[in-house]
Amino acid sequence: MVDNKSLPIGVFDSGVGGLTVAKEIMRNLPNEKIVYFADSARIPYGSKSKDTVLGFARQITNFLRTKEVKAIVIACNTASAFAFEELEKELDIPVVGVVLPGARAAARQTRNKKVGVIGTIGTVNSKLYARFIQNEDSEIEVYGKACPLFVPLVEESMATDSVTLTMAKRYLQPLMEMNIDTLVLGCTHYPLLKETIQSVVGENVSLVNPAYETVLVLKKVLEEQGLLSESKEKPFHEFYVSDAPESFNEAAKLILDLEIDNTKKINIESY
Repeated sequence: MVDNKSLPIGVFDSGVGGLTVAKEIMRNLPNEKIVYFADSARIPYGSKSKDTVLGFARQITNFLRTKEVKAIVIACNTASAFAFEELEKELDIPVVGVVLPGARAAARQTRNKKVGVIGTIGTVNSKLYARFIQNEDSEIEVYGKACPLFVPLVEESMATDSVTLTMAKRYLQPLMEMNIDTLVLGCTHYPLLKETIQSVVGENVSLVNPAYETVLVLKKVLEEQGLLSESKEKPFHEFYVSDAPESFNEAAKLILDLEIDNTKKINIESY
């Protein structure tokens, strides 16, 4: 009989941004094994329709189920916005998205009740962050701003490039004019731009990293369902992509500070 506690956690994103979530799992749940999938052939998700992203998410969860995962983390804000509610109904294992934990943290942190949310076009247009934040406190004003170039800049390892700083200033200026005191990094790629973003908005604006908040929720869910790993062995993590494993390995080394050479390319559309 399989011990469900020893099964891995499935984590997926459109690219390398979800590794910020994987990193938080490794840090906060060091006994857990991770099966990570990056849909690098079909990135970015942010400009695609809800039906398209939901279809992608279903294929990926079908693949992760073949790895006997005990829980799934949607480490992508766009996929969380478009697919979380459907996947939660369809799957018989816990599903954790990144939007709700980030929204709750933003509602807790704001002092002047003015919150900015940056993300992909899909995430911002879904207004899901605004809905969840205002569910916590209806008096909070939420201002969304799509930052579509941030994801490709991160994927091209240009997080500290002058071009990225220029785009950050352009994207964030309208939010600063709204006098926000809290900014949600509403895409899992964006924590990799944290220093640049903080330099633009200033130290008086709190940045909310949904990746960290998501792992706190994941830990609580696993505890409640008796699924926390009790293994004392160092976990072996698996990595899969839909394209370009070599590029993924390079990015993963920078984000996770790990040498990864076991990434496998799979045909995700067959799932």
